Amino acid sequence: MGVIVVANSKGGVGKSTLASNLAGYLARQGRRVMLGDTDTQQSARHWLEQRPEGLPDIEGWEADGDKLRSPKGAQHLVLDTPAGLHGKALEQAVAVARHILVPLQPSPFDAQASLPFVRQLEKLAGKRAQAPRIGLVVMRNKEGTQSSQQVQTFLATAGLSPVAVLRDTQNYIHLAARGLTLWDVAPSRVERDLEQWQPLLEWLDLN
Repeated sequence: MGVIVVANSKGGVGKSTLASNLAGYLARQGRRVMLGDTDTQQSARHWLEQRPEGLPDIEGWEADGDKLRSPKGAQHLVLDTPAGLHGKALEQAVAVARHILVPLQPSPFDAQASLPFVRQLEKLAGKRAQAPRIGLVVMRNKEGTQSSQQVQTFLATAGLSPVAVLRDTQNYIHLAARGLTLWDVAPSRVERDLEQWQPLLEWLDLN
């Protein structure tokens, strides 16, 4: 099973938005996908509860007594993790991941605060025989703003480059409120957003 971990030690960076839309993409491709929520806020689980019937299925955790497990036969697990992820929980996430996506906000302050977490991920991944790929995703980007340019400069100085930059749009908010993803509506409604996802999907190489 391919495991994609969405993580950042900071809160409010768009982890659930990224995780749910990625699960929606995989489901639309006919893959059996599970969206696992380990965040105490349970945003992804609540989103799943809002998802209308008749759409490509996205599964959640299955109960096994007092434990939770992934459904048998799932091809992909997208894991939405809590803010403050560290220590043994972080090590376990890195151990099972094939890909790790780190969403961050388009501000130098957010990028600076996220950098130590990225370095910790790189250190943990480097200890594994099959290291997971780590990719940064800039969320809620306001194109052409000074803040957007500054975060790109900061990341470049740190030797990092985001695999995708997703714009600030109400599309994600309106869709999330109804349990939907970009891939559940007419492409013409979200054309720009689908285009911005292409570099990320190519980087993940999920075919």
